[in-house]
Amino acid sequence: MTDELRVAVDRRGPDGAVLYTKGYINNVGGEEIANRAYEMMDAGVRTLLLNLRETKIVNSIGISILIEIIEKMIDKGGRIAFCCLTPVILKTFQIMGLANYASIFADEESAVSELGLK
Repeated sequence: MTDELRVAVDRRGPDGAVLYTKGYINNVGGEEIANRAYEMMDAGVRTLLLNLRETKIVNSIGISILIEIIEKMIDKGGRIAFCCLTPVILKTFQIMGLANYASIFADEESAVSELGLK
C-alpha cells in the first residue's frame, strides 16, 4: 500500500486535461496530484479528469488534498471529474462528499464524451 504514486498528464484541447494516477493516494501521492493539477490550472485548464484506474486506495489525507483541488478548480470557474474508481474509492468519495462537487464516471470514454474532452 505504500506504492509511490505516479501521475501522467494528457492535455486535451486548449482547456482540458486527463490526469492518470497509478499507486496509493496518501499525503505524498496527493501532493503529486495537486502539483500536476495546479500546473494544468495555471496553464489554462478548466476541465480536469482524474482517471484512477490504477489507484486502489486513497487515505484520508489524500481525500483532503483532492477536496482542495476541487475547491481551487471551482474557484477558477472550472470543473473536475473522476473516472474508473474502484467500488471502495467510489463509496469513500460518496461518503466524504466529493461526489457532490465533482462528476464521477464509470469509464474514461463516457467521461470524455460528457465533458467535451477530445
